[in-house]
Amino acid sequence: MDIIRGIDILFALFGMVFLLPFLLIVALLIKLTSKGPIFYLQNRVGKNEEDFKVFKFRTMSTGADKKGYLTVGGKDSRVTKVGYYLRKFKIDELPQLVNVLKGEMSLVGPRPEVRKYVDTYSTEQKRVLRVLPGITDYASITFRNENELLANASDPEEYYIKVIMPRKIELNFIYINNRSINEYFKIIGKTLKTAVEGR
Repeated sequence: MDIIRGIDILFALFGMVFLLPFLLIVALLIKLTSKGPIFYLQNRVGKNEEDFKVFKFRTMSTGADKKGYLTVGGKDSRVTKVGYYLRKFKIDELPQLVNVLKGEMSLVGPRPEVRKYVDTYSTEQKRVLRVLPGITDYASITFRNENELLANASDPEEYYIKVIMPRKIELNFIYINNRSINEYFKIIGKTLKTAVEGR
């Protein structure tokens, strides 16, 4: 086990225990304000191109993903009222601490994509699949308002595949090529700052 994996486990355990009361309140709000399950599980592509189910708090109406994977605009009609704020402050991602404990994810690493988009990767881009995906990284921070960029595109999915996704992968490589304790904590610090600011 490398040092970063050890820190992942320690932080994930601490986070789940420390945040438990808050997570229970979030779960209750989701259940009381919209129909459907509390959690949303979606197949994503992880290390070595292996599929796994990523955990999130449900932020959309049930079955919303059948209308597309991308969230477009600040007020996507599929997003619930509570879900809007969970997304804004990245609270919907907290259940992925379970994925971290299971060894499917790290706290820091490339965000795992759905198979549909991974199938468009070039051979070079597939290098991001040699490491554990993460809850946050430079791409997550840079494109935290991605849905607003997509809202201004004439073809959101094409814009995502041809413009946003390649840039995200370039940012992924900044961490992958410089993976260290210092970079790890630098990204976590930047993530917490932007999450608190809600921007």
